[in-house]
Amino acid sequence: MTESAGAWPGSHGASADVEPPPWADAPREGLEERTRGVFVPGGVLAQAAEAFRPRSGQTEMAAAVARTIEQGGALVVEAGTGVGKTFSYLVPALLSGERVLMSTATKTLQDQLFGRDLPRLAEALGVPVRMALLKGRGSYLCTHRLELARRDAALPDRTALRTLAKIEQWAQGTKTGDLAEMPGLDERSPVLPLVTSTRENCLGSQCPRFRNCHVNAARREALAADVVVINHHLFFADLAVRESGMAELLPTVRVVIFDEAHQLNETGVQFLGRQLGTGQVLDFARDVLAAGLQLARGLVDWQLAAGTVERAARELRLAAGGSTFSTRLRWNGEAPEGVEPQAWRDALAALAAALDFAAEGLATVVEAAPDFARLHERAATLAERVRAFAREPQPGSVRWADAGTQLRLVESPLDIAEAVQRKLLKTGEERTEADRNRAWIFTSATLGDDARLSWFTEPCGLGEAEVLRVASPFDYPSQAAVYVPRQLPRPNDAGHSAAVAALAQRAARRIGGRTMVLTTTLRALRSIGEQLQMRFEDSGELEVLVQGQWTKRRLIERFREGAGPGRPGCVLVASASFWEGVDVPGDALQLVIIDKLPFPPPGDPLVEARSQRLEAQGRSSFNDYSVPEAAVALKQGAGRLIRRETDQGVLVVCDPRLVQMGYGRRLLAALPPMRRLNDEAAFEDALAALAQNDEGR
Repeated sequence: MTESAGAWPGSHGASADVEPPPWADAPREGLEERTRGVFVPGGVLAQAAEAFRPRSGQTEMAAAVARTIEQGGALVVEAGTGVGKTFSYLVPALLSGERVLMSTATKTLQDQLFGRDLPRLAEALGVPVRMALLKGRGSYLCTHRLELARRDAALPDRTALRTLAKIEQWAQGTKTGDLAEMPGLDERSPVLPLVTSTRENCLGSQCPRFRNCHVNAARREALAADVVVINHHLFFADLAVRESGMAELLPTVRVVIFDEAHQLNETGVQFLGRQLGTGQVLDFARDVLAAGLQLARGLVDWQLAAGTVERAARELRLAAGGSTFSTRLRWNGEAPEGVEPQAWRDALAALAAALDFAAEGLATVVEAAPDFARLHERAATLAERVRAFAREPQPGSVRWADAGTQLRLVESPLDIAEAVQRKLLKTGEERTEADRNRAWIFTSATLGDDARLSWFTEPCGLGEAEVLRVASPFDYPSQAAVYVPRQLPRPNDAGHSAAVAALAQRAARRIGGRTMVLTTTLRALRSIGEQLQMRFEDSGELEVLVQGQWTKRRLIERFREGAGPGRPGCVLVASASFWEGVDVPGDALQLVIIDKLPFPPPGDPLVEARSQRLEAQGRSSFNDYSVPEAAVALKQGAGRLIRRETDQGVLVVCDPRLVQMGYGRRLLAALPPMRRLNDEAAFEDALAALAQNDEGR
């Protein structure tokens, strides 16, 4: 959205009550015509935003969204970086006058859409609209649990006590209870689970603070609004358990828009299966102990009940192999890979029995307070979930165990296609006229590498959807170059990470930092990060930032600052979530180094199950799954480099297979059309040009 925003008037709150624009009284045109009129030179957007420039791709996408809203059905749009896709769906959505649900990938994007983009655009269009922001329970302060936490003697340390005091002070003035509005709150604080609710521990209408519940207030706002902004996690959590209020909201909405839709399948499979984590069980044990000692001391041996559950949870984690690093274990038989079956069965049975024991104690005091009734339900639910994992998995699903500091058991479908067809598009016989008229818009900068965008449409059940691909307006051949160093060790050789670190050191020093190194594994992250930190530790000429040392937000803020008075330039080494959703426009980022081609890990149980399904269908799992996955991930990583029309930079892919193997041509074709640097001399010249341009500014 930043590329189209320009200098806007001031933002509104939850509603935009504005004077209608001059063209509002004109003869009624179709939505597509009115939408196109907004994007013309001298139109509404050109008058409202100084930096706005008409772009054919942006207008083309907006017109397609308008047609889909008018006709109903599903539209999938891949809109390259710089298209301005946010305007392309917001304009027709607001002009339509329909009730709209918008879902984004993260809570940060939610806040941007609700707090900046929507109100400013509504004002520019002269559209009076009531807006609401709806997040999951964990985003809102629970005043009842805050009171319990205040009396809890088990807070971990003084830092937690100080954080709790700050939350208490903030709670006195907040209207929304949205913890994202609290300045300086670390999203990793151990206090947050103590002052927020979950579906399991919420007391519902029995809560003594029900009338003032921030979650319920947010839901009421959403049900009364014209435009509601949610996130993908909330959408699929509700699709699975019908808990967040969406069950009442979705049937009243005629337009549903998913931005950053490339995350839908992986988000969906997390919620549409079955999960059990030792963290959940330990939270339950802590809540039993706290509520028991505060509300029914002496009536039950709460120390014994909670301690038995806690020990059983820890024994289950140890049975899977205690580790400080997360490992995903296959689970094709009775027990996860490498775990002795009898010990696993015994650990599951012991945990179920411990939960039953806690439930028996809670049953004796269930009338004493609403907290005990809810805890009794939680005990029964957790015990049943444990027993479900002791049985055979559901047909068409895959099981695995994430073993680390906590243990998480997962059973999920291989994709969300069936759920989308049955629960969203409702393609069956029970489909109503309202279902046929509903418009579904799915958009992202990266959705596939073929004409049908099958990487996205196939697992999401959208094979019949209209597909549109809109190219980026950036002049990639003049703005960016790609270099594949052929002299590096092969990606799986022992010296590969060291060679990547050495290349990153030389190149980053040449341009004064401004370098992001993206790794495909945490092992490479640690290796490259440590080597770069050692290389620059003595000189201090560059600051090396490594994912995990600070929060993601703080790392990005420091990286964006770049070099300044008394501050060195930066090198950021990161993995996983930094491959996408990171926006560093301008000179702060001019070199992106990718350590190797991002193929899906072959030992991952979900990857294995998807590959086996394709092979059973007579298809090639490598060509139809591994290569498309790598192409999309490579596009996402490369997309960090050029964010505006004035950006300049170089992409380095430290994997010779990109130019040596046949599939490399397909992966190169998936990248933006950057110019090729064919040897080290050309790469050095490109770095020199970047350094010279920086000196000339």
